[in-house]
Amino acid sequence: MINLVLFGPPGAGKGTQAEKIVNRRNLVHLSTGDIFRRNIKEHTELGDLAKSYMDKGELVPDEVTIKMLESEVDRHVNSNGFIFDGFPRTSAQAKALDAFLETKNTSISVMLALSVEDDELKKRLKKRAEVSGRTDDADPDIIANRIAVYKSETAPVADYYKAQNKYEEIEGIGSIEEISEKLFDAIGSHE
Repeated sequence: MINLVLFGPPGAGKGTQAEKIVNRRNLVHLSTGDIFRRNIKEHTELGDLAKSYMDKGELVPDEVTIKMLESEVDRHVNSNGFIFDGFPRTSAQAKALDAFLETKNTSISVMLALSVEDDELKKRLKKRAEVSGRTDDADPDIIANRIAVYKSETAPVADYYKAQNKYEEIEGIGSIEEISEKLFDAIGSHE
């Protein structure tokens, strides 16, 4: 079993690349954003709570995120592994994920961190808002806040995985295929 953390700021291409990895490696893609949006659409208690934070561009509290994620992992007991996209976002979440995966007799294999400059992120998010209708991508103030939150609260998670020799930074600029090949090479080096 291989378990990946796909990491990067909003708009770095995590969803696009996760799809490529899923298709090649037959893994389950767990996007916290997608999980949140589904729970929000279904008006679950956790979904309504998550929405109140997301609408302000803030991180959803750990206990809410972890409960949603554990439920999703438990739905896929016979998988070849998982791609965690958008999680963990804090060191506390990384530790909680490790503890949870340990109960399943598995662990994170590698964190793949997509690196993209802020100006490019803003362009991508604006374009994504036009195509997908995602309101959280349309407001420049929310976009700026999401990037700032990523840098201040999320980026330190990289140190957690660096300390375990499970961190690979991948430049997220270039064609989708070029970036995919860099990711596959990094995954291969951690098997």
